[in-house]
Amino acid sequence: MLKLDEIQKRLLREVADLHEIPEGAYNIRSNSASAGRQSTANIEITSKEDVSGLEIRIKPGTKNESVHIPVVMTQSGLKEVVYNDFFIGEGADVVIIAGCGIDNCGNQDSQHDGIHRFFVGKNARIRYVEKHYGSGDGSGKRILNPGTEVYMEEGSYAEMEMVQIKGVDDTVRTTTAELAAGSKLVVRERLMTHGEQRAISNYVVNLNGEGASADVVSRSVARDHSFQKFDAKIVGNAACHGHTECDSIIMDEGRILAVPALEANNVDAELVHEAAIGKIAGEQLIKLMSLGLTAAEAEEQIINGFLQ
Repeated sequence: MLKLDEIQKRLLREVADLHEIPEGAYNIRSNSASAGRQSTANIEITSKEDVSGLEIRIKPGTKNESVHIPVVMTQSGLKEVVYNDFFIGEGADVVIIAGCGIDNCGNQDSQHDGIHRFFVGKNARIRYVEKHYGSGDGSGKRILNPGTEVYMEEGSYAEMEMVQIKGVDDTVRTTTAELAAGSKLVVRERLMTHGEQRAISNYVVNLNGEGASADVVSRSVARDHSFQKFDAKIVGNAACHGHTECDSIIMDEGRILAVPALEANNVDAELVHEAAIGKIAGEQLIKLMSLGLTAAEAEEQIINGFLQ
């Protein structure tokens, strides 16, 4: 039985869409302690012995199973670094739901740094969803610094959805990936900042094997006086295909910096970067306002559709 208060339950709904105890394997972390854990016949979750964190081992051939490992924090001033390693066996096909929600009603900063390493076996497939959310009326900041390392064997596939829509004051996301022959990485980042918030996203993807491919796309909105930086580097070390894209809306006094880097070390490496940063088009607002929406309502509808 999970021992969570109403605020913690609300955070779980926001970051993991959990309204009750999930089916399958899970570990729910609350204020630096486990609030509940369950392994299955094919997915084993154990605590690390040397540092704070988990080892999640998924047996080869595991299909149609999921792992939930959300984190919630409600103690102002709490700061933690957590190391989670995922070992995905050959031919497995699973969904991993992570994410962190911080509710800070105090005057001290709260911070969670989650370092996740994925070892994706030959021909294995994973879908990884990580959502970050902040709330609370305290003056203390809500800080999240996720680190993601992905090691992909031949023929493997990883789809990663990184979402941060509300309430996080400061974040530095660092993602690195090493891809073997025939493997494919798909990243979809969705981000909105407001107030004085800052969000930095750093990606380095090495395409090391023939036929490896990566598609890294960030869609974001910067409002008020917030700042965003999207720094994406793809290195082609073989006959491969890599694509990065920054598609952003800027509003008010927001600022966005896109820093693409493509490095081709093989004559058959095909690498592409695309970027578009600008304000909401006036004709879009006019069209929606002609349907009876106010300017503010039209803006919100455009933003919601853009970040879907």
